[in-house]
Amino acid sequence: MFAPVQGHTDAAYRNMHARMCGGADIYFTPFIRIEKGSVRKRDLTDLYASLSEGNHTVAQVIFKNTDELKCLLDTLVSEGVGEIDLNMGCPFPLQTARGRGAATIGNRTLAEDVAKLLQDYPDVKFSMKIRLGMENGQEWKESLEAVNSMPLRWLTVHPRFARQQYGGTPDLDAFSEIAEATVHPLVYNGDLLTPADIDSIRDRFPSLHGVMIGRGLLGRPSLAREYSSGAELPKNQRVAEMKAFHDALFEGYSSVLCGDAQILCKIKPFWEYAENEIGRKPWKAIRKASTMPKYLTALAGIE
Repeated sequence: MFAPVQGHTDAAYRNMHARMCGGADIYFTPFIRIEKGSVRKRDLTDLYASLSEGNHTVAQVIFKNTDELKCLLDTLVSEGVGEIDLNMGCPFPLQTARGRGAATIGNRTLAEDVAKLLQDYPDVKFSMKIRLGMENGQEWKESLEAVNSMPLRWLTVHPRFARQQYGGTPDLDAFSEIAEATVHPLVYNGDLLTPADIDSIRDRFPSLHGVMIGRGLLGRPSLAREYSSGAELPKNQRVAEMKAFHDALFEGYSSVLCGDAQILCKIKPFWEYAENEIGRKPWKAIRKASTMPKYLTALAGIE
């Protein structure tokens, strides 16, 4: 599964990745949320842009209470969306400070209310993504009973708590504890950067339903295909494919965005997690590029 990453995996990126790289069975939208009392229109537009291409795309929603969640669900169901992922794990302060994402997983009352609300949508296929908590790795236990009562196809766990962001190492002992406690099929997410990483986590947890990869696929777009095919590509081929993927995405953004500044703002994050693949020197040059000529010169330095 290709994890949703705000600022990176918009519909254009997801669709191009599916066409040029492949290997991911399911894509997820960056979280769809409430803004000024209703569902953000651009979030819905982004979802429809993937569904219209036939890619298996799941709508992910983020919420701070059941009023927000009900509005999200009612809107999506009315539009014919039948697969929805509940985000109770986003670590970003802009969301957790508003009581969303990882700030919800330690709220037993909210989890119980969510479990009741989901009963009103028997035709929707639900899944959920969580972190261990906000401040420590034990907060998930507050919601465990309620989460176990929800009609989920799978539960995705990133075994860090929100304050860690992506620092430190995933707590595999905590993940093991969740694996023993949950009734749901389990999906692992976190620090899967190579085929060997995926093999290692599957060896330790052989009953996994699947794996979800975000930063690993952003930094190595061929990773899912390499793993599913059992054929790891040499680095020069991976980088060549990544450059071709970038060029196609760059052309697409250039056709719909206005001016170099907008295009640069949209395309530069493509390389954010690619330092290990393309090398530190061109990676730093890309990050520093403030004009289109400088950006194109930096790209030329990728071998």
